Amino acid sequence: MPTDPLHRPKPLIDRVYAYVAYRVHSRTDSEDITSEVFERALRYRSSYDASRGEPLAWLIGIARRCIDDWRRQQGAHASVDEWADSGDHAASAIERLAIADAIGALDPRERELIALRYGADLSSRQIAQLLEMQTNAVDVALHRARGRLKDLLAGDEPAQPVRRLRSESG
Repeated sequence: MPTDPLHRPKPLIDRVYAYVAYRVHSRTDSEDITSEVFERALRYRSSYDASRGEPLAWLIGIARRCIDDWRRQQGAHASVDEWADSGDHAASAIERLAIADAIGALDPRERELIALRYGADLSSRQIAQLLEMQTNAVDVALHRARGRLKDLLAGDEPAQPVRRLRSESG
């Protein structure tokens, strides 16, 4: 009998929601997208293959597609305005908005790595498996993304995404 990837849904829901919230920054939209992830997971649970990874990685893959679908429907990147409406103290809301703005200034790959590591709480090994990268490459990329995020929060770097040129060997 195949393994049921959703046999313990509560911790999976929490981690998928955290990942989505890192990517979307809107509480309402994050809840809606997380619901869509689990609706799709229920619909396609028979397609889960335990030999290809853990249930969380499978769900994050679904979440990535749901976020892409949501962004296409929005026609633009979501705003971070709803984060301020969380009922927290003003200082906390301002801090979260500053972090959201800094994360928004990262390039898409850096944002994805930060969301997978801190939103979904995936290990470097799990991220590497999900993104089909080497674990040490994930570690280096995360280190650089954290450094850039730290510089952005300290005001040491402009808030615009920086385009990097990649030298191609071959």
